[in-house]
Amino acid sequence: MKALSLAAVAAVVSFAAPAFAESPFWPVQAKGMVASELRAVWKSRGYGWIVEFGPDGGKLFQTAGGACYADPRREPDPDGVMNVWRAEGQGTITLASDPAGTRYLFDRLSSLPAACAATAPWTPDRVAAFVADTFAEVYPNSAERGLDWSARKAAALAKLSPQATDGQLWTALSDMLADVDDPHVELHGVVGGDRRDLEPGVSPTLARVQAAAPDGSEKAWLQAYREGILTQVLAGKGRQAANNRIFWGRADDIGYLNVVTMGAFARNAAPDDPRPLEAVLDEALTAFAGARAVVVDVSNNRGGYDTISRAIASRFTDRPLAAYAKVGVGAKAAPRVVTVEPAPGARFTGPVYLVTSDITVSAGETFGLMMKALPNVKQVGGVTHGAYSDQLPKPLPNGWAFALPAELYKTPDGKDLEGRGLVPDMPMAIFPPEDLSGGHAKAIETLMAEIRRGAR
Repeated sequence: MKALSLAAVAAVVSFAAPAFAESPFWPVQAKGMVASELRAVWKSRGYGWIVEFGPDGGKLFQTAGGACYADPRREPDPDGVMNVWRAEGQGTITLASDPAGTRYLFDRLSSLPAACAATAPWTPDRVAAFVADTFAEVYPNSAERGLDWSARKAAALAKLSPQATDGQLWTALSDMLADVDDPHVELHGVVGGDRRDLEPGVSPTLARVQAAAPDGSEKAWLQAYREGILTQVLAGKGRQAANNRIFWGRADDIGYLNVVTMGAFARNAAPDDPRPLEAVLDEALTAFAGARAVVVDVSNNRGGYDTISRAIASRFTDRPLAAYAKVGVGAKAAPRVVTVEPAPGARFTGPVYLVTSDITVSAGETFGLMMKALPNVKQVGGVTHGAYSDQLPKPLPNGWAFALPAELYKTPDGKDLEGRGLVPDMPMAIFPPEDLSGGHAKAIETLMAEIRRGAR
């Protein structure tokens, strides 16, 4: 990963550079036809994609290690990355879902690689090699994490032949991935008619919760978490809103806002639709006017959408501030800066205490990055999980699928974040092992008492 030093320099330069007006984005398809400038073959920088645009649309291919196959999913744009485009110079374009979303650089190829049209069967050994090659090419900070994908690939292939069974393939792949502590890594398949799922990277707190429950679930613990907020922290005066994803209220002179997911705020809306959220935030932030402080609790936030994280963080600033930058692994491009802009609705710009834990992950962590960029915010609690990157889904030609992170996140001074959790300004046990069910509410009450005493 020698390119990291160059990427870090690019991040510093990007954060310091003045803002210029951007070139506009254009629809990939207008009146059902693909823009004539796009009708060619393009390969992404990072991410392992090739797309072939014809007059009627794009065809997506997955590629790694020189291998290539047509994406087996039915949707023409299954990952939602080919809605808008713009030219970036000779032979390079940007594709995105929308101008505010993640942007993907693609370089023009002279033709579709022969491997993409090959008809050789995808035997178990080829599938395993493709998975390993994908991780080798786009998984963030492999060397720093001690992950030798060449060795893991060799170990997997030593267990497999072209005639290997599905069970043998599952064992080889799960051995390859089992010790990767990353909640964005997944493997899903069917073996002998039974669905198999591998999802490593469970936080220590949730592992303890699952081990303590007779049925191995989190159901009773989640109920205790909810009751502790509504009956203890907010003394029966709290509100549960936005499809039960948000708890809020005032504990006398301190406002409290708890967000458990960054999205899915209404059953009849898209999961990334911010409109159901905005009405709740307007009501809550209006109620927080004049409060001594506001506690924003994402200690049980399981992630979601960065656009939602940004919408919430924008309620706690009065000026634009750069929070972090991101770039695809292997993209050879300057990281794109993510800025928090003040929201037009109700805001609170007094003292804010952001509560985190090892459960806080993904878009919950990018929210933490955004909030920590604000001078009025202090992080309290535990170190977050350290998995910021968008999750990249990879369907396999044998009908299975895997997923992995494929991006590097940078602090404003160019430091790598992926794999490293956000360290609190003020450490505090939020889910103490000796009191998993009741410890959270007690910790929030302790925090509020310390805020009132001026100890925080």
